[in-house]
Amino acid sequence: MKVRFTSGRVRVRLDDLEVTALLRGEVLMARVDWPGGGWVLTLDPASDRVVGTGGSLTVGLCAQLPDLLEETREGVTLPGPPPVDVEKDYGPQHA
Repeated sequence: MKVRFTSGRVRVRLDDLEVTALLRGEVLMARVDWPGGGWVLTLDPASDRVVGTGGSLTVGLCAQLPDLLEETREGVTLPGPPPVDVEKDYGPQHA
């Protein structure tokens, strides 16, 4: 999972194995820890909300997962706050 912060937005790029894991109901997490703090982004296929507290952001994809799985769609946008773009980033690494 690749995570990028821009002004007021979060962008998440997923490979094919990560999208398949969401389809199986698995929660995906990206985490960075440092002394006295840290940050974590969680993608939850069973939730429908974007919730941020402290250094944690949970993005619920339940309602958006069917759209994300469509072959013709590159991704989905959840309104947030903050708005979160979840996109597919399929490369040849798992072909």
